[in-house]
Amino acid sequence: MILSVSRRTDIPAFYTEWFFNRLMEGYVLVRNPMNYHQVSRIILNPDIIDCIVLWTKDPANMLDKLDLLEEYNYYFQVTITPYDSTIERNVAQKDCIIESFQKLSGLIGKKRTVWRYDPIILTGKTDIEYHKKHFGIMASRLEGYTERCIISFIDIYKKTERNMKSFNVAAVSEKDMTELGKALSDMASRHGFSVAACSELIDLSSAGIEHAKCIDDGLISDITGENIYARKDKNQRDACGCVESIDIGAYNTCKHGCLYCYANYSDSTVNSNILKHDPKSPMLVGNIEPGDKIADRKVESYRNSQLKFF
Repeated sequence: MILSVSRRTDIPAFYTEWFFNRLMEGYVLVRNPMNYHQVSRIILNPDIIDCIVLWTKDPANMLDKLDLLEEYNYYFQVTITPYDSTIERNVAQKDCIIESFQKLSGLIGKKRTVWRYDPIILTGKTDIEYHKKHFGIMASRLEGYTERCIISFIDIYKKTERNMKSFNVAAVSEKDMTELGKALSDMASRHGFSVAACSELIDLSSAGIEHAKCIDDGLISDITGENIYARKDKNQRDACGCVESIDIGAYNTCKHGCLYCYANYSDSTVNSNILKHDPKSPMLVGNIEPGDKIADRKVESYRNSQLKFF
């Protein structure tokens, strides 16, 4: 099993106590986002977890707790973008995040510290030249601290369009993607790392950019030293290269308040859910309720093609 922590919210930044409590107790309960009372019980056993993939915009809270992960294989994906607080309303100062990224890489190695530069948003202010400039500045500071950067171009969901209406977000053409992709790839190469594109149909190989697997069986094999045989995740978009994982997060719980976020519906919903969070609960939000139907999730190890079922 590959554990995703989490596409739905920033657990490393905001819910570290809860996360480590779940590892210590050996299980977690996760509500089905499409069926509220359908709850999965997921065993968190190091023997069955092939790797934990931690997604965050700020790893600072994890730096003094990495010893609690010593029984697990894991890697981090840290998002650092050039947007200010008008777009990323509650994200920490970028200088601080870069410093935390550097410290994290020093502790766990650059292979396990992936930089995400996404989403790429084109507006009157954040145009192609803006991204070239700021990516270059960040790339120079992250040289020697990572081997890979994952980029993506913004997808305009209805709530994203609503939240960012005043910014006049421009559609990103294939020409823009190719031009900017080539510039970012060239800068990354000069600083010693590669660029891959997340969930993009366009072929950017001419720009030196391959399709990304954010949940990456190849990287996990490299980290673990074992062959990992995992299927493509059928629950993700066709253009997504990720292999199967189990996500333990919950939507409408991230406090960063990014206007482009697809995982939060509204500030009021997020604030309500935050009030329901209990670090000692088996669930990220709330607890078991009348009417809940709890079922053990069948999980399997993908190591060495010898599937172990729990």
